[in-house]
Amino acid sequence: MTRIRAGIGGWTYEPWRDNFYPAKLPAARELQHASRQVTAIEVNGTYYSTMTAKSFERWFAETPDDFVFSLKANRFATNRRVLAEAAESINRFIGSGLAHLEHKLGPILWQFAPTKRFDPADFEAFLKLLPADVEGRPLRHVLDVRHDSFMVPEFLALARSYRAAVVFTDSPDYPSFANLTADFVYLRLMNAKSDVPTGYAPDVLQSFADCARTWAAGGEPTGLPLVAGDAGAPEAASRDVFMFMINGAKERAPAAAVDLIARLRA
Repeated sequence: MTRIRAGIGGWTYEPWRDNFYPAKLPAARELQHASRQVTAIEVNGTYYSTMTAKSFERWFAETPDDFVFSLKANRFATNRRVLAEAAESINRFIGSGLAHLEHKLGPILWQFAPTKRFDPADFEAFLKLLPADVEGRPLRHVLDVRHDSFMVPEFLALARSYRAAVVFTDSPDYPSFANLTADFVYLRLMNAKSDVPTGYAPDVLQSFADCARTWAAGGEPTGLPLVAGDAGAPEAASRDVFMFMINGAKERAPAAAVDLIARLRA
């Protein structure tokens, strides 16, 4: 489990009360509880609002020492016609206090609109704006692209040259490729079913766990969708893996993550 983390998107969600959370648990203690059931959380709130250093300090204080937050970058940096003009928004987000998460700061997720097409020159200009660190702490960047035009070797080569990971998802609505472009793997699992108590059938959760172990050991699972013609990932002795149950039947996300963690620890 040292290189594999599994979690949920956010921690504030009404259907999780009296379900994932104990009855009558104060909202102020939900992060404290969630962070002891899963090993990471992808924060969506940072996409819509600019947080303060005090917020990051509070999250740090309320969670276990080995917990990790992945932060979705502010939408003003990615939802724009010309990505090359995003410098101010990127710097505002990175400088909002992220460093106060210290060693609990995980990957930064840059999510693009489904209508955003791959423009090689503009996209590389954007990648050049992404800082390598914040106050001396190295940053890891993840690209969540949602248009089929990105499913080309040229995009993967570009991401690889800037050491940025590309999201793998099981959603039928967005491009899905398992091509590796960084020294870590990032999954956003979005196809949970409400009529299954754990969101996914046991065999599907087991397949996720098996893939994670393979990635973490430096290998590449078979049977996953790949962009043809890609040069492929460089060899690695090991990789960090981040797996998040994001939506679909969101009420099932915590149960799916907890079940996945149990399988990884078995």
